[in-house]
Parts: sequence; structure tokens; C-alpha cells
Amino acid sequence: MRAAAEMDLYVRTETVELCREEDPFILECGQAIAPLTVAYETYGTLNTDGTNAILICHALTANAHASGYHEPNEKDPGWWDGLIGPGKAFDTERFFVVSPNILGSCYGTTGPTSLNPKTGDAYRASFPPITVRDIVKVQKLLLDHLGVSRLATLSGSSLGGMQVVEWGIMYPDFCETIIPISTAAQQTAWCIALNSIARAAITGDPEWNGGDYRRQPAKGLSLARMVGMTSYRSAEEFEKRFGRERKAGGRFDVGNQFQVESYLHHQGAKLVDRFDANTYVCLSRATDMHDVAYGRGSLENALGSIRARALCIGVSSDARYPTTDQKELVRRIPEARYEEIESIHGHDAFLIEFDQLGSIISEFLERELQ
Repeated sequence: MRAAAEMDLYVRTETVELCREEDPFILECGQAIAPLTVAYETYGTLNTDGTNAILICHALTANAHASGYHEPNEKDPGWWDGLIGPGKAFDTERFFVVSPNILGSCYGTTGPTSLNPKTGDAYRASFPPITVRDIVKVQKLLLDHLGVSRLATLSGSSLGGMQVVEWGIMYPDFCETIIPISTAAQQTAWCIALNSIARAAITGDPEWNGGDYRRQPAKGLSLARMVGMTSYRSAEEFEKRFGRERKAGGRFDVGNQFQVESYLHHQGAKLVDRFDANTYVCLSRATDMHDVAYGRGSLENALGSIRARALCIGVSSDARYPTTDQKELVRRIPEARYEEIESIHGHDAFLIEFDQLGSIISEFLERELQ
């Protein structure tokens, strides 16, 4: 049974239609989407002038449920519950926290699983290509709808961190501070390679059917997750956690998996149960297209235009977005500082090291938001 303090915050996911057929949302690729629906959660209360808001930007397979519980018997809280709530880093007694599900996802915001009004069926693989800038524009529409006039801060990791950096460039006067975590100004060749393998696993599954499947290409989506989980953690963690331990049986029993094999297969099966293959392909491509310099001349021009004070956080063992990526942001953003999380948990440390993250973020916001 959860402690009483953990049961204080019950939330529900809200949904709003922001664009209709007569006024569609125009994507960066030039295609239009209508209707455009966004799922989101909020925590805390917006002040009268709409200036105490915080935006939470999630990564590839997450959703709007960042904190609290939906119901009393829910097993696990939202994915950033360690940071969002009364007295936490993103203090809901002081701030109005907004956590939207991103464009292209499969958790209530318009994406490949949504109904295409032109066909009467789901978009599936026909959903148009999107970019991180498209995601940010949709978030701005939501904040306008909610009456937010300025963001005290915004934060996110990985794909979420890409959104944070783009926010600082696209809406420089709207953001007082920004906190990108474990991300980069441009998607690297290393990450593109990893995402390419994951997409090849999905599209190579016989069930894929060009994206027009009626049941998930489970083998491909599971394998994509296994690739992802290998790069989201670290070699040190895997060695300490699993070593060469096996499940059971003899040395030459082919069914006797190593513990790390079993872990990866388990993670793959979990994703198949809760996610969508077309969505994975769509969002991983958006991540790979991320480049703040595109159409802006150079990295110096793009990052140099950020007016918000920035806290860029890296993770010591992150193989996906190493600390050099965060330090590059700090070098080029005019008012930026760098902090580092010491952890063996790799890229996923942002979902685990709440004590370190909370301390760093709280100190930054206390100093910058007097």
C-alpha cells in the first residue's frame, strides 16, 4: 500500500481539439493535419497572469502521464513523479506544470494511430513526416489554449531535450529558463545508426505489411526496443546487474538464456503491449531529422539566439548522448551552465536518479526564478 503522501496527487489525462478542418495545422513538410487533438495532464494552478507555468517534454515512447496516479489502485506513478509534485523540483505548490503527449505519438495526440478523416481509417504509415519543430508548435498551441503567457522553465531528456532546445530558439521571449537533459543540438550519426537498426527490425517483420498492419509486428517492434535498451543503459550496469548469470538449466541448453538476454526480451515484450510500430518509426525519424542549424545558417546562429538561461545536464555513463553533447550546448548558448549526473544507468539515468536531478534542478530554479 502506498504512503499517504504518495496518494495526494490524482490526475487524469485531458484531451483538446486545437485545429479543425477549416483551419488545419500545417507541418514543416507542407502537409496539413486536421483535426489536431492533443492529450495532456496538468498539475498545480496557473497564476492570474499565466507566468508560473512549466512545460514537461517527454521522450520517444513516453506519454503525458508524468506525475501522480490516475486511480487509487494504480501500481506505478507517472514517469517523472520523482521530480513533479508538492515540494519537489518542479513544485506544484508554486508552479503550474503542463505535460502534453507529443504530436505523432499513440497516447491521445494525433499520430499514426489516429483516424484519418479522408479515409475513415487510421493513418498508419500514411501519417505525414513530422519534425521536432512541429512538435513544439503544437505544444505552443496547447499553452495558448490553457492561458499560459510565459514559461518559467521547461525540461525534458533525449527527444524531450531536443524539444526544449527548439523552444529556446523558436520562442526566445516565451521561455525564462530551459533545462535540456541528455540531448544534442543535432542528431548524431551514432544515434541515427541505432535508430536505423531499430526501424529495419520493424519494417523487416513480415507482419509490417508496408505499415498497413492490423496487428502489431511484434517481433520487429520488440527487437527495436531491445536495440534501444542496450544503448539506453551502460556496460557497467549490465555487468553489475547481470554478469554472466543464466536463468536455469545446463551450459549447452540453448533455451537457457543469459539473464541479460531475458531482460531485453522482457523489455521488448512490454513495449509491444503498450506502443505502436508506425509511431516508433514516425518519432524516431523525427528525432533523426533534429538539427537546430537547419535553415538558420549555423549552430552558432541557432544556439546563440537563445535568450533563456539554460541548465544543460549530462550523464556520466550516457552512451547515446555523451556529456560532450551537453557541453557543446553550453559553449554556444549565451547564458548556460553545465551539471553532470554521476550514474551507471546510462541514458536512462533521467528516469532513475531523481535525488541528483532534483537537487540540481531545484538549486537552479531557486537561483534563477526569484
